[in-house]
Amino acid sequence: MLRTTLASSRAVRVCALGLVAATAAIAFTTNTAEARHYRHRSHVARHHHEESESYSPQFASIIVDANSGATLASNSPDGVRHPASLTKIMTLYLLFERLEAGKITLDTEMPVSEHASEQDPTKLDLRPGQTIRVEDAIKGIVTKSANDAAVVIAEAIGGDESDFAKMMTRKARALGMTRTTYVNASGLPADEQVTTARDQSTLGRAIQDRFPRYYRYFATEAFNFRGR
Repeated sequence: MLRTTLASSRAVRVCALGLVAATAAIAFTTNTAEARHYRHRSHVARHHHEESESYSPQFASIIVDANSGATLASNSPDGVRHPASLTKIMTLYLLFERLEAGKITLDTEMPVSEHASEQDPTKLDLRPGQTIRVEDAIKGIVTKSANDAAVVIAEAIGGDESDFAKMMTRKARALGMTRTTYVNASGLPADEQVTTARDQSTLGRAIQDRFPRYYRYFATEAFNFRGR
């Protein structure tokens, strides 16, 4: 079973067959229009437990059979949400493709740009001119949700983060994620960066099925990085 949950102001932990390791807690938000609509309707919903066909609550979730993809349960699975740090799952998907194709290795050193180092926390506090091994960048993302490491990967693969985000969106479409658009590699706030619980379950199944060798990294609870 694979469970995908998107919620406002809530940390999400996913089981071993879920999208990320149990140590990676990720928060989600509704888009602005839906948040306004929710606030307008919330007092009615509380008293009358009514919702219109177009109503999209803040909390969205889906549970699917990881083998067949059949939906077992869901709550607003196609409601548009900001993916927050679930964005990094697609960042890693594209990295795993390069590893599988032999274009890079786990020991490949990736350069840290000024742009990458300037990302907001959480991060590994990388500095311009440094390098970071691919494997350390992976572990930094799955254990710490490191935004600077995500941008380093984006620039190593796509040249710059914007072009990499376009690659992410194209891959999303190829996987059948019809309502997902990426504009950065980390999930830091961006109005145009949106997804749905259903699309994230599609990505979760895809990364688990295609990359069993690398999917194991999502079970990483801690790692040593430069003395920390």
